[in-house]
Amino acid sequence: MHSGTHQAIAAVWRIESAKIVAAVLRMVRDIGLAEELAQDALVAALEHWPTEGVPHNPGAWLMTTAKNRALDHLRRHKLLDSKLAQIGHDLEAQEALVVPDFVDGLDAARANQIGDDLLRLIFTACHPVLSTEARVALTLRLLGGLTTHEIARAFLVAEPTIAQRIVRAKRTLGEARVPFEVPVGDALAERLASVLEVVYLVFNEGYTATAGEDWMRPALTDEALRLGRMLAELAPDESEVQGLVALMELQASRAAARVDASGRPVLLAQQDRGRWDRLLIRRGLAALAHAEALCGARGHPLGTYALQASIAACHARAPTAAETDWTRIAALYDALAQTAPSPVVELNRAVAVSMAFGPAAGLEIIDTLRQEPSLQAYQWLPGVRGDLLAKLGRMDEARAEFERAAQLAGNLRERELLLERARDPARQERERPPD
Repeated sequence: MHSGTHQAIAAVWRIESAKIVAAVLRMVRDIGLAEELAQDALVAALEHWPTEGVPHNPGAWLMTTAKNRALDHLRRHKLLDSKLAQIGHDLEAQEALVVPDFVDGLDAARANQIGDDLLRLIFTACHPVLSTEARVALTLRLLGGLTTHEIARAFLVAEPTIAQRIVRAKRTLGEARVPFEVPVGDALAERLASVLEVVYLVFNEGYTATAGEDWMRPALTDEALRLGRMLAELAPDESEVQGLVALMELQASRAAARVDASGRPVLLAQQDRGRWDRLLIRRGLAALAHAEALCGARGHPLGTYALQASIAACHARAPTAAETDWTRIAALYDALAQTAPSPVVELNRAVAVSMAFGPAAGLEIIDTLRQEPSLQAYQWLPGVRGDLLAKLGRMDEARAEFERAAQLAGNLRERELLLERARDPARQERERPPD
């Protein structure tokens, strides 16, 4: 009977929850308490809206209810007087009852305050004091509005494990007395890197799942894109934010072409480029141009994400796989290896070099990575090596590499793909590790 109302509540909560938690957190200065009070507002909506109807401005209703819950809490604990100086006009309860935060024609000052609160929440949830896993879980819970069950299902992790991560993360932030603020100066770059890392980890897990039966998990890529776009609006002058958004938009543009009707992977060289999302490509190229302009104005080189976006842009601009500018991609990987050296970057550089200058040149780089400890369990090291060996006509060696890669693969679809290559090493279908 009330299923339509419940769906409306869920949709509004997904959109507004981060703003509500952020606004309440500014009032109570306790991230766990802020989420509880925001959840109280959600429960109130579930109680009232099915019988009273969805309010004209549901976001405002939830915000006002959550703030009033926060006021009640502060009064009960006799903290109102000491908090007045910190929270100013946002504690004017009577005004909040009459003038909601999200009304048409929102004034600039209040809009800026909402943006500031969201930015503070992002930096708090992604604080380096937390483990990477905890940052991811807390960010998806507070900024994505995902339930514990949804996060657990997305990452194929037991629900109690995710719940414990979130509880411990809140406790750690409280014990460390992490301030609800946006860092400044040198601290900003360090903390921003942590925020971007979390968003990109979420995106990558959705783009190429590390385990399970599905190669992609679109819900996670969509969530990462939403978080990235939110961050770009809140920090429009940060070139690496723009670079990350560009990278995600460009990679996400290929989603429809990355699997066939059976859900099997379709790699870059075989993808139907007519199925690439042109709107996402335009958005990605625009964000990349913005990042390039910001770096140019400041005399800075492109950062890690902007360089990766530049590589993705080479693919997006190529009408066909054969017209891909692999020489430029190899040069961009050279720059990336200087900016952010890592074995995985070197592996991708080897692929680009092989495409630009021949498989022997790529294999020479690959063979320098065979003893790299961090790549011993990485399926795409033997996978790429097998492909280059096959191109050089060394089929027995190639077959062994593909079999080893399949054993290392945690994702069912990747394992099937690699076993197919082991059965027929001469089948030339790889250009690079998963795009």
